[in-house]
Amino acid sequence: QVQLVESGGGLVQPGGSLRLSCAASGITFSIYTMSWYRQAPGKERELVAAILSYGGSTNYADSVKGRFTISRDNAKNTVYLQMNSLKPEDTAVYYCKASRIVDYWGQGTQVTVSS
Repeated sequence: QVQLVESGGGLVQPGGSLRLSCAASGITFSIYTMSWYRQAPGKERELVAAILSYGGSTNYADSVKGRFTISRDNAKNTVYLQMNSLKPEDTAVYYCKASRIVDYWGQGTQVTVSS
């Protein structure tokens, strides 16, 4: 069974930081492109960041560029999203996605940025 389990979400004040983790099992992790999406209430799910298989190139949504960093540890089957300088508009459920022939999704972790 393929499982993607996100963790690290929570409540943080504007300007604060969080690091999200996504632990994968049931796949050959290193050959998958990994990405983070987010979805706020009433809005479409949007791509936040992606990193190619093994440890290739990354890309980011314009709204998070310079603040968020995606990375992966293939030995731990884990992808991370370091989020700095958080803003209220970053509030959303954050989802981990593994992509190759088919896509797999985690269940999401809530990030709330509020004072």
